[in-house]
Amino acid sequence: MSKEFAIYADESDRRGPLFSNFFGGILVVSTDLAEVVAMLQEAKNRENLFGEIKWTKVTENYLEKYKNVISVFFDLVRQKKVRVRIMFTDNRHVPFGLTKDQSENEYFMLYYQFIKHAFGLRYANKNDKPIRCRLLLDELPDTEEKAETFKAYLSNLSLNKNFRGKIFIDHQQIAQVRSHDHVIMQCLDIILGAMAFRLNKRHLHKPEGQRIRGKKDTSKGNAVQAYFRAYPYHIPEF
Repeated sequence: MSKEFAIYADESDRRGPLFSNFFGGILVVSTDLAEVVAMLQEAKNRENLFGEIKWTKVTENYLEKYKNVISVFFDLVRQKKVRVRIMFTDNRHVPFGLTKDQSENEYFMLYYQFIKHAFGLRYANKNDKPIRCRLLLDELPDTEEKAETFKAYLSNLSLNKNFRGKIFIDHQQIAQVRSHDHVIMQCLDIILGAMAFRLNKRHLHKPEGQRIRGKKDTSKGNAVQAYFRAYPYHIPEF
């Protein structure tokens, strides 16, 4: 049986004050998928988090609960059960000379490059059997027509000279999903939101008319800093 990857992807903060166009993805080998989902769901249940968890719901009262769930996620990263990648743009680098089409389709073009390059798929296949990829994308914020065109571009990666015979992406296996139904997507939302929050220095934000930072933002910022120190970034092999 050929190997299969499940890739969950989402985006956040398309226009931040310092960094923009945050795209995130989680790759799980299909043989590990049931175990990963079960462990994350069990972690949520232990904390009585039975609804959808997401970055915007992180409050001081729920902070420890979320940290406990994300600890399980990072343990899975260390065990190489999941691979997470984040891409973003630096606002100091302003693109120029773009065509009208490129400007209008910036979102989809960046998303395409993220899927194509973020996980190093062109280097993942070490034998002669093509690896199948299932892409689960959070609901796309555009027309159905543009979404279908985007899916066609993604499936055509299978024809790319660096992918042909190594990676196969079936158009029918590219789906828009609701994060509410996928615990892996929920963890991705938290990681992606945390990165965008910290890099855009929102933990230093002061509510209008206030002299000190908001308690919620300060707690979030401290939690993000502590976790990324505890779990330094590394690149696991496939």
